[in-house]
Formats: sequence, C-alpha cells, structure tokens
Amino acid sequence: MNITINNPSELSSVADQLLYFANGEKFFAFYGEMAAGKTTFIKTFCATLGVKQVVSSPTFSIVNEYESANGLIYHFDFYRLKNIQEAFDIGYEEYFYSGNYCLIEWPQKVEELLPEKYIKVEIEITGENSRQFRLLKVG
Repeated sequence: MNITINNPSELSSVADQLLYFANGEKFFAFYGEMAAGKTTFIKTFCATLGVKQVVSSPTFSIVNEYESANGLIYHFDFYRLKNIQEAFDIGYEEYFYSGNYCLIEWPQKVEELLPEKYIKVEIEITGENSRQFRLLKVG
C-alpha cells in the first residue's frame, strides 16, 4: 500500500490507515533516511494509539516506553547501536516478543533479530513537506 502526503497535517490520516492495514499486528519497522520523518510520524501514530505522554526519540536510551489505551508501546531507535550485542544487552527479546506494540527506527541495524512477521513502513522524502509511505506486511 502506498500513501503520499503533501503536508505534515496529513500524518494522522496515515496513522489511521496504518492501523487498518496492520489488522492487529503490533510490530512495526520504520525505514527511511535521516530526517525522513520517522520520529515525527511515530509521535502521531502513538497519539492515534492513545498515548498521552510526550513521545520523543529514544536515540540515546535506545528504547522508550509509553502507556496507551491499547497497552504498552515500546519505541526503539537503533541508530547509535554499535553492534548487535547491544540489542542483546538491553534484552530485546522481552520487548520484541511481549505482545505489546513495538515501533522500531533504524531496524536495518538489527534485521536478523526482527520477528518473522511485522509491518514494514518505508518513508521517502519526495519534497520539502511531501512524503511517500510504503506499507508492507512481512512474513
């Protein structure tokens, strides 16, 4: 599924469409170059899921945890991961296989650890405020 937006105000519509597309899946891998808008979109997606807390990038902490009406949400940013061992050190399995929502930025750093089934979200910059979202079910 492809979705094109021309303004950040359209992100909540993309979040709704992603939830519908996911059809109950709770594991999402977000791909896109630096400044593509992964964190910005995840903030909107978390609001759609009912998160009331401030959502911020877990660049330095690697994982942030949020509470929502739909249960816990784990937000990962693996950009600064130096090696796969660091994912083991934070106990990634407990998060990834918890049954809670997992939102992963820079999943290519831990691709071999991703579960068999997940939703892949590719975000491509197509203009100053324009983005193309490609949604794909993996597995």
